Amino acid sequence: MVLFLAGLGCCVLGLVAAMVLSIERRVVVASLSGSLGCLLTFVAASHVLISGRAASFHSSLLLPLNGVSLTLDPLGALFVAMTSFVGIATLVYYVGYAKSELRSRTALSLLLLFLMSLLSVPAASSVVTLMFSWEFMALSSMLLIMVEQRRHVEARSAAQWYGAMTQLGAASILLGLLLLSLKSGQTFGDIRAHASAMSPTLRSFAFVLTLIGFASKAGAVPFHVWLPKAHPEAPSHVSALMSSAMVAMGVYGIVRVGDDLLAGGTLWWWVVVVALGVVSALFGALHAVTSVDLKRLLAYSTIDILGLVLIGVGCSGALAATGHPGDAHLALIGALLLVVSHASFKGCLFLGAGAVERATGSRSLDQLGGLIRRIPITTALFGVGALSIVAVPAFSGFTSEWLLLQGLLHGFVDKSSPTLIVLLVGVVALALTGGLTAVTFVKAIGIGFLGQARSTGAASAHEVPRAMQFGMGILCIPCVALGVAPGLVIPLVSRAADVGSASVVSRSVENGIGLTLDHVRGAIEPMLLLAGFLMIVALISGVKSLLRRPARKVEAWRGGGDRPTARMQYTATSYAEPLQRVFADVLRPEIDVEVTHAVESHYYEQSLSYESRVDDAVERLAYQPVIRTFTRVGLAARRLQNGSVHRYLAFGFVALLIVLVVLA
Repeated sequence: MVLFLAGLGCCVLGLVAAMVLSIERRVVVASLSGSLGCLLTFVAASHVLISGRAASFHSSLLLPLNGVSLTLDPLGALFVAMTSFVGIATLVYYVGYAKSELRSRTALSLLLLFLMSLLSVPAASSVVTLMFSWEFMALSSMLLIMVEQRRHVEARSAAQWYGAMTQLGAASILLGLLLLSLKSGQTFGDIRAHASAMSPTLRSFAFVLTLIGFASKAGAVPFHVWLPKAHPEAPSHVSALMSSAMVAMGVYGIVRVGDDLLAGGTLWWWVVVVALGVVSALFGALHAVTSVDLKRLLAYSTIDILGLVLIGVGCSGALAATGHPGDAHLALIGALLLVVSHASFKGCLFLGAGAVERATGSRSLDQLGGLIRRIPITTALFGVGALSIVAVPAFSGFTSEWLLLQGLLHGFVDKSSPTLIVLLVGVVALALTGGLTAVTFVKAIGIGFLGQARSTGAASAHEVPRAMQFGMGILCIPCVALGVAPGLVIPLVSRAADVGSASVVSRSVENGIGLTLDHVRGAIEPMLLLAGFLMIVALISGVKSLLRRPARKVEAWRGGGDRPTARMQYTATSYAEPLQRVFADVLRPEIDVEVTHAVESHYYEQSLSYESRVDDAVERLAYQPVIRTFTRVGLAARRLQNGSVHRYLAFGFVALLIVLVVLA
């Protein structure tokens, strides 16, 4: 625990450096200090994962009630290690990314506070410590969204949405945890010890309340409305931390409360979790495939991937509740490994999106193109993240989704009808969203990086600073390592999945470079897959070089020009239009076509403008009516404030009477 506290201390030193040093030094010094702190916390978390022994710290001096209580067990250590690794990459990237407002004392201090709170949440072992860290995480991230509000006019609105949703979620979590601590104590150990003595109604009510709060942080539909607003408007390094580490805290909370503190619970709890996951995965995948803004596309894909994680967590809980601990353990390992994989490839993709915006001045895929020649290093690093998220073999996304799928498929040994339905729906959602994700990132790479430039910014793009490239490169390492040699990490993830198990389960995955399922038939060797793929590529290249004929230059067919122009290419809008038509009943797109006719004749068209917008149906149908209602109530309430002292005294008198009647 000493290393973990030393890591937080280094972040505090970086915070002091950000406040006192000059603008020329503060970014580098604070980033180095924060990176050292993340490195120390990463080492501390790794030691806990390797040894399996939890480390604790308690102090009654810093916070009221029970003070500060920190415990690093394998489950919390997994999330701390993941956050620390992403934090190092983000701070390295920040050195080259920071400009103007981002170099201010406020922006740098908020970034370090945000990082410290992200590290503290998984280590908290009491209600007070968890909620204190949770609120710091929410407040610092909300303020970071508004750092560049002068350049991004929608940042303030996004921060308001985020602030409202995160505070409602925090209130729900606090109420649920207080219910659990009524007859025990405020530490997690006390809650865990007295959970079995609680009434089933109290346990279920507390779980539902905490599930709502944690699911809102994970971006689960219908609590997701803040995510596609906040992620695109936040600075890219903040978006990377929010999407890779912060949303994962929602998953951590669900596993901590449901599997650990409440020791599993009943079947219907986990059916609800799977339902949230299925809706989130499909909703996020459909909106990602139709998005034109690169960061908005990545934000919706976060909802998609976290939906798959919730499917894994829910199926694991359902299998455990029906007496299949081995299959439940395997499904939870797959879900946790997908969380770790998501942190690496989504962090890399968001940092890459920031590099594209810095190089071109735009995030719109319709205005990009040809970037593979202008910014080849950024393109290659972004491509690694894209290959991982679409689950190409030998990349981390493939390994984690394969393991998750194995957990779902082998769970069909359960004869319980609800569990079978849950598993079947989970498998279908995993397959369908996998195809939609592939289409999404083929669009992102093909339209945004290949072809010809469709704007001046894309045509004049230049490579970003080395620090930004190094930051993206750091996150590419686990994208490849977890895909090629997952067996080196699986034992650590398996140990994290053991936390909260009612009984000791057998190993679900054997040790080794590849993956070998212990109690069912299933094995995969990503290293051999990669070697076979490279051999096939080398063979095709060799045959092609042997059969190569001298090139002949011929004149292009003059069907409108000598060579294709950028106007002849697919745009992101046109690429997604067929799928948009297929799912039109779900997406409800708004299409505007504006035709300008020639002056000489109305029958000739001078120009044509086509615009397609897909708004968020949940926001339109569920949230906007509530907002309009509260707005009308607020406007009507203004009439009560007419400045009359007599009216205000009457209000106070009526309120006093109500209080006296209630107390009587």
